[in-house]
Amino acid sequence: MSGHSKWATIKRAKGKTDAARGKLFNRLIREITIAARMGGGDVSANPRLRTAVSAARAANMPGKNVDSAIKKGTGQLDGVNYEEITFEGYGPGGVAFLIEAVTDNRNRTVAEVRHLLTKYGGNLGQTNSVARMFNSKGIITVAKGDVEEDKLMELALEAGADDMSSDGEEYEITTTVDAFDAVREAIVAAKIEPASAEITKVVDNPVNLDANAAVKIMKLFDALDELDDTQHVYAGFDVSDEEAAKMD
Repeated sequence: MSGHSKWATIKRAKGKTDAARGKLFNRLIREITIAARMGGGDVSANPRLRTAVSAARAANMPGKNVDSAIKKGTGQLDGVNYEEITFEGYGPGGVAFLIEAVTDNRNRTVAEVRHLLTKYGGNLGQTNSVARMFNSKGIITVAKGDVEEDKLMELALEAGADDMSSDGEEYEITTTVDAFDAVREAIVAAKIEPASAEITKVVDNPVNLDANAAVKIMKLFDALDELDDTQHVYAGFDVSDEEAAKMD
């Protein structure tokens, strides 16, 4: 099982917790607003907005919330003037961290991220110090009970997917950013509902960690992820199946 599969599994588990706290909605609203501001409010002509709206629907966000976020982004409604910031740094053991934030107060967010990285034994890096280690990929997961493996693989590959693997109780489909929408739409058109679908960051060469080191990294991840302004946190590490079992 690849390191990214484990990382994706961790993120999806946290996503369910976020939904229970209501934080997921706040993140999605910010992403929709930013996407609409940058590329316009037409979902069909704005790929980033289309992905954000699909994620919001998958999270059962009310349509009025989606519409409101789009209108705030296009200026049809008054809203907060958000700014995107990407932080790069390292955690304990030299694990690369990439933190994407959306904020209305840059100074506050910079101070909070720097404080947490230092507190947990890491440090804030310079621009492009770790970003080059990560690549954007589309990741789509489907519950194994919803479709036969051969059928899903054939469907995904014909639609332009790069690969498909088995991850616990789900199949994980990997795509390029350009092919993501086409693959997702092909799956939905076949009346298969993805468990999740997102554009994410995948590290090229993850640092292999034992259970104890991975727990420390996850504590830093959790702290960064809890910040109000954080949208996404990515960490470049891998854990073997044996070590991962020790983390449970």
